[in-house]
Amino acid sequence: MIDSLYIAATGMNAQQTQVDAISNNLANVNTVGFKKNRVKFEDLVYRSALQSAVSPGEEGLPPGTGSGVVVAGTGKVFSAGDYKKTEQPYDLAIRGQGFFEVQLP
Repeated sequence: MIDSLYIAATGMNAQQTQVDAISNNLANVNTVGFKKNRVKFEDLVYRSALQSAVSPGEEGLPPGTGSGVVVAGTGKVFSAGDYKKTEQPYDLAIRGQGFFEVQLP
């Protein structure tokens, strides 16, 4: 019973991170140059199976039990946004892939 609650808690924690990322993306939808975040998940059973070493001569992966889910990481989505003409002399945009290089004194 305690294991079931732990597994459910890991899922709720991971989904809370997903909701936080979505709400941040929505809050910044009108921010110029904002790049949205994406959350990546990983199954803890798979992680424990990979971390357990199989002795030479043994067949297959070690047995695993349900362990829940974890946030494997977050990343930025670098797709191009909308271009908006501003008539300002210092406003710049890049068409295609790339970044601006800034050189400081």
